[in-house]
Amino acid sequence: MGIILFLLIGAVAGWLAGNFMKGGGFGVVGNIIVGVLGAVLGGFVFNLLGLSAGGLVGSLVMSTVGAVLLLYIVGVIKRL
Repeated sequence: MGIILFLLIGAVAGWLAGNFMKGGGFGVVGNIIVGVLGAVLGGFVFNLLGLSAGGLVGSLVMSTVGAVLLLYIVGVIKRL
């Protein structure tokens, strides 16, 4: 059950990040990939800042912040 919840949070976080950054999602698979990678990046950033993402809502916020950050970094690299 844990992996399904992880993928579901990743999909929602990827969709939210896509809406924040571009105005649309990336499809189910793209949202999951962006959200899961964002969760890893968000976990790293939150850990550096000494923050904790407790619970379902905290995990979603952390994943979304990480996914937005990931999309921002990819956008900057694409412009170079």
